[in-house]
Amino acid sequence: MAVITGASSGIGEATARALAAAGYRVALLARRVDRIDELAAEPGEGALAIEADVTDRDSLVAAAERVRTELGGTDVLVNNAGLMLLAPFSSGQRDDYRRMVETNLLGAITTTEVFLDQLRDGGGDLVNISSVAGRTARPTNGVYAATKWGINGWSESLRQELQPEVRVTVIEPGAVATELTSHITHDETREATEAFVEGLAIRPEDIADVIVFAVSRPRRMTLNEILVRPTEQAG
Repeated sequence: MAVITGASSGIGEATARALAAAGYRVALLARRVDRIDELAAEPGEGALAIEADVTDRDSLVAAAERVRTELGGTDVLVNNAGLMLLAPFSSGQRDDYRRMVETNLLGAITTTEVFLDQLRDGGGDLVNISSVAGRTARPTNGVYAATKWGINGWSESLRQELQPEVRVTVIEPGAVATELTSHITHDETREATEAFVEGLAIRPEDIADVIVFAVSRPRRMTLNEILVRPTEQAG
């Protein structure tokens, strides 16, 4: 059974479909309940749509209880929920910075903390969605990169703590065609980022395929860190 956060669009949505196709029952966690209700109807019996916000621990605790009660517990947790609010660093963007830290980093940490007992019970897989920005920082992505570097460091620590009960995998996508760019509040940066992504981005389904491959490996091995760039992306 797999739990996916941020399942209402992009990589989360594609991963839900791919895991369902691979035979997993899926729990779809997101704030936009109308979208996950529609998605949950696709795989048929065994899919569960749960309205949850990764910045609200109480909603995650309630979600975890539903997953345990209705689906029997969690074998795979995909921490996908995230924001990419790029902009030149300034006081004017301080609300965006806080939102990214609370969602991208603290959201993944809290979700994992809440579901960890279930993962341990089943000998599960924890998949954290990072970014190429977790390796390479650039102008306008400083706080976003900080959250992804944080994901990478935290994941490596968890890998050492939790193995062999729980396998930890970090996926680091490059440019992917999702709605992340449309949420950027700084107009000039949004337009530049959308133009960059449009020219070379891979599909969310490409990342979903990598996730399914990683969690389907024999338990004797773990794909700890996977960097996936579009072939045409230089850095």
